[in-house]
Amino acid sequence: MRKEKIEKIPQLIDEVEKVIFGKRKTIQLTIAALLAGGHVLFEDVPGVGKTMMIKTLAEAIKGTFTRVQFTPDLLPSDITGVTIFNSQTNQFEFRQGPIFTTVMLADEINRTTPRTQAALLEAMSERSVTIDNHTYFLSSHFFVLATQNPTEYEGTYPLPEAQLDRFLFRLSIGYPSFDDELKLMLNNQQEKIEIKQIISAEEVEELKALVTEVYVDKQVAKYALELVTASRNHPAIDLGISPRGSAAFVQGARAYALTQGRDYITPEDLQTILPATFGHRLQLKGGYHNTKQLQTVMEQLIEDVAIPVRQVKK
Repeated sequence: MRKEKIEKIPQLIDEVEKVIFGKRKTIQLTIAALLAGGHVLFEDVPGVGKTMMIKTLAEAIKGTFTRVQFTPDLLPSDITGVTIFNSQTNQFEFRQGPIFTTVMLADEINRTTPRTQAALLEAMSERSVTIDNHTYFLSSHFFVLATQNPTEYEGTYPLPEAQLDRFLFRLSIGYPSFDDELKLMLNNQQEKIEIKQIISAEEVEELKALVTEVYVDKQVAKYALELVTASRNHPAIDLGISPRGSAAFVQGARAYALTQGRDYITPEDLQTILPATFGHRLQLKGGYHNTKQLQTVMEQLIEDVAIPVRQVKK
């Protein structure tokens, strides 16, 4: 039964790949974030298929889907909901906002003000919303996938470190290859692709439980912590990985290992997910965002920290 559950993960990846050609690794990491109980921030150019991928994933796990377009005039209540007075019953009633869903697309999250961005903090960390001293609980599978315009674009509000830290991964779909884009162009007139449900909410819960059982050897854990420590001591980095980030690093590696069909993590798993886990948490000295320099720094971290000689499986 355990094997059958794990075998559904590549089936889920295949189903999402029906609409997003040639981006299997990105889809795999997105699903790993779901199973790890995390959230994903996509920093990408418009029109590469982010919304389609997220909607397809929601259909494949039979989850509800909402999309919120973040704009400068968006209010926190537009996301969480609002309490209104019902004149017929003479009582105040709470009307749920779009945050009450399974999969939420926060589109262009850095286009809105910090006040509205903060409306997601409690929901992302505790899966609950507090309004007028009442706490309302969200789905246990509440999953935020946010898109962000590159910070060099005008009219954006950079996400604060506390919010960035709540995203497990930062990913980028990027432009398709020439062949994949040609395939997309030729299939543009095709009828709507039918998406099948691959796993149920109960199976998502079971897979999440399996993630917690993925074995982490002590030497591999030390390797993960050495990478984290190196980020705090690197001369080009002003803000390194926090303890919450280090815990996310290992949790993400556990989920990624499970998507690979393994019940233990390897140093290579940590190296694979390091850019997605570290990229949005590191702050370079000078307080500016330089994607190329950041990529170089992360490559240096991997090169400078010695890989454990051997990994012992439990």
